[in-house]
Amino acid sequence: MNIQKNDTVKVVAGNALGKQGKVLKVFPERSRIIIEGVNVVKRHSRPSQKNPQGGIVQKEAPIHVSNVMVVCPKCGKTTRIGRSTVKDATSGKDKKMRVCRKCNEMF
Repeated sequence: MNIQKNDTVKVVAGNALGKQGKVLKVFPERSRIIIEGVNVVKRHSRPSQKNPQGGIVQKEAPIHVSNVMVVCPKCGKTTRIGRSTVKDATSGKDKKMRVCRKCNEMF
């Protein structure tokens, strides 16, 4: 899965089409992510110690990874992500880096 926590993504399919936000949580085993302010659902909650009033609570629901694209931090466009190997200067080992397919910027 190419999407990581704190990436900026844009929704390209579904009810939240066109919305953009930061990735809050990633579920790689289910191929789903939670995006800040996207796919907000309402849940009824009973009164508890954490929420003594109870009532209707709004929270973000997971969205499938195939419905979003990563926004490149440099060029600001939605892009696919490539992989590139770079030799680490300190350890001398090869490191895999994520690369923007449009501007070839590593992130």
